Parts: sequence; C-alpha cells; structure tokens
Amino acid sequence: MTSATAHTHTIKPLATLTPSSTSRAWSSAPHPYLPILATACSDKTVRVYSLTSFTHLSTISGGHKRSIRSCAWKPGVRNESVLATGSFDASAGIWRRWEEGSGAMKEDAEPVDFTNGVKDDDEEEEDEEWRFAVVLDGHESEIKSVAWSAGGQFLATCSRDKSVWIWEEMEDDNFETIAVLQDHEGDVKCVAWHPEEELLASASYDDTIRLWREDLDDWTCVSVLNGHEATVWCVDFELVENASLVTEQLSEPQQALLDARKQAGPRLISCSDDLTIRVWKRNPKQKTEVPTGQGRMPSIFKNNSIEEDWVEEAQLPSVHDRAIYTAAWSKRTGRVVSTGSDGKIVVYQEKWRDTSNLNGNGHAASEGKGEMTGGDTAMTGAIEEDSDSPLTEWVVVAELDGAHDVFEVNHVCWVKRCDKGRRNDAEEVIVSTGDDGEVKVWTIEGS
Repeated sequence: MTSATAHTHTIKPLATLTPSSTSRAWSSAPHPYLPILATACSDKTVRVYSLTSFTHLSTISGGHKRSIRSCAWKPGVRNESVLATGSFDASAGIWRRWEEGSGAMKEDAEPVDFTNGVKDDDEEEEDEEWRFAVVLDGHESEIKSVAWSAGGQFLATCSRDKSVWIWEEMEDDNFETIAVLQDHEGDVKCVAWHPEEELLASASYDDTIRLWREDLDDWTCVSVLNGHEATVWCVDFELVENASLVTEQLSEPQQALLDARKQAGPRLISCSDDLTIRVWKRNPKQKTEVPTGQGRMPSIFKNNSIEEDWVEEAQLPSVHDRAIYTAAWSKRTGRVVSTGSDGKIVVYQEKWRDTSNLNGNGHAASEGKGEMTGGDTAMTGAIEEDSDSPLTEWVVVAELDGAHDVFEVNHVCWVKRCDKGRRNDAEEVIVSTGDDGEVKVWTIEGS
C-alpha cells in the first residue's frame, strides 16, 4: 500500500526471490560484478540468489553456530568470489568459490551469469562450491556488521562488545588483526569504508559516529560525529557526483558548491533511532606552507594533525515514524533509500532549490540555516560563505508503506538491474530484506 502523499515516482514490486528463507533475513549484498545476491539469515546460513531469474542458487552453511547478521563481497578479486560473514556467534567467516573465466570486472561491466549449473538440492555439490576458508575469532560478543575496504586489503568487523576490529589479508586464507578500536561506549551497529581512502566509519548505540584512519603504524579515531540523539543504526558513503545536480547551466554559487564538494570528497549518510537521516561533509584542511628560507629548516616531525573536521550538512525530510535501520546511497544516481521498523521504503533525491529563491546576486534568499522545513522537503546545510541559505534541498520522490506486510524491513540496498526486463544498462532496482524471511526487488517508476 502506498502513501497518500503525491510524489514524482512510485515504488513498484518486480519480484520476490524464491524460495524465501523460513527464518528472519537480516541483510543482502549484491556481488561486485556477477548478477547474484547474498542474503544473511538467522538460520545460520547465507542464501545466494540470481538477479536474472530471481531464484535461489545455493546455500552457504556449516560455518557458524548462530544467526549470520551481515555479509559482504570482497571487491576486485579475480577468478573467484570471496564472501565475508559476521555472526552472532562472535566470529567472522571467509568463504570462497571458484568462478571459472570470470576474472575481475568493473562495476559498470555487462553482468554475466556464471551461476548456471549451480544446484541447491545436492549438499555435496554445495560444499564443493563454497569453501569455508577462514574463521576470524576475537570479538567477545555478537558481530553486527562486516565491510571490505575499497581495495579489498582490509576487512572491518564490529560487535556488541563495543569494539571495531580491522583485519588485513596477508596472503590467501591468512588474516592478521591490525587494529582493535575500543573508543565507542556502546554496541557498534555498522561499519563502512570510504570509497577512495582507507577511512572507516562506525555507527554505535552510544549515539555517535566515529571515523578511523591509520596514523603511522596505529589506527586512531580522527573524528567523532555528534548530533544523533539515539542509536545510530547505519552509515554509508556516497560514491558518485550527484547526477541530478549536474546541469548544463549552473550559476556561479552552484558551480562553487560542486567544486567545494569535489575538494571535500564523498559525504557520509547516517540513520538513527531518533527518526532522522543526516548527511555529513568533511571540511578540507587548509594547506599551509612552512617557510624553509634562511634560519628555517623543514621539520622531520609530523606537524599536521590527523584529525578531520566533519560537520552535519543536512537532515533529510522526516518520513519514518519508527527506528530507521538503513539509509543507502545510490552509487549511480546519488539518490538515497531508507527503511526501518515501520516497514516503509522511502526514496529521496537532492536537487537545486527553485531559482526564484535566488536573490539578485545569484545567492539563495534568507530562509534559515538549513533547518527542516516540514513536509517532504529538507534544506541542506551546504551554503556559500556569503549566502544566507542552502542552495540545494532533499525531497521525497517515492514512498511505500508495508513493504513486507506487517513485518519490519531490516535492510535496503541499490542493485544494478540484471533481468531481461531492464530498460537500460544504468537502471537500478531496490532490494529489501525483512523479518518475514523474504527478499523483494522493487523498481522506481516515474519521470
């Protein structure tokens, strides 16, 4: 059932992956280049589905003693698929499967289905397909999230024990713990890596987000993001420049804003029990040149602080009325999708504010400092120094109630559409994962 509010787009059902799990499904992860999806389930398994036929291909089982809460595909791997799993048994697992002839592909490459012949009715064949290569022990309580760095060198895990662990793969099946980060004061719910840098974000029950980076030989917290007033469930970095903001004709302040964002790098989004979704941006450090003339010698010591300045840029329109579990940034369009305990799926888009709001100097007329405006629109906090109000705003473009009937939706993500009905190579679909054990695929219809 859709919301009565009029939006520019509609979320429509495309498929339910079959057969569904008979137990709660926690989260789903699309493969980096194959048209398959892995779903972490509470029955101690990961179910692998085809995104071309929407059918079950295989089940990964036998490695964990309790519910598998999270899974993540390793990027950039040649000739095999590598999947990390995080379980409530406090361990992480590394699974491998040979993908003959597949190699490592770019994300935008044409998807090729190498899953033909995979059988889910023969346990022996399944065991041969997926090899449980490594178990990573160390956490003292349930693992809530696992994430690979963009280059695949590092794996991050986080746990109810309030810690974040970083593992490095030294060689095949040999992982070394390189950091145990214990600054959070509560259960750590989620970890996510920056898409271009070895910068890690973590979200916690202590209402904060922490950013971590290696400093010499040690990993350290370089920023604490305060603002949420309850548990932060999820964090996600943006990847591409927001396509909806790149137009043929930009005003001077609009171009300046895009230039500033390019300098600052990808933003971070977060969602919380406080019913807010927030966008955070990094303020780039000012480069200072140290004189090395007469009487001056360049210092051999590090004199620049590794700390980073991240600030809240925007809050998205308030739509959810219960805890928001996931906010995911589309890597292709810059749209955001969210879901949570209320069973809603909501899609947001950032756009330039109406040019009628610009004053004679081409700047936004004064209407506040990025505060919520109510309804389906929220102003961002991205402003020019000499302007009084934000240049962009976030709007709700689609909303769906009861996506999984009466059940909570635990996770949503954007996935490249791979079935025969896709309209173009860039089309994306939304995949939702729920307490009912179902994984559903949705299209976005509209102008």
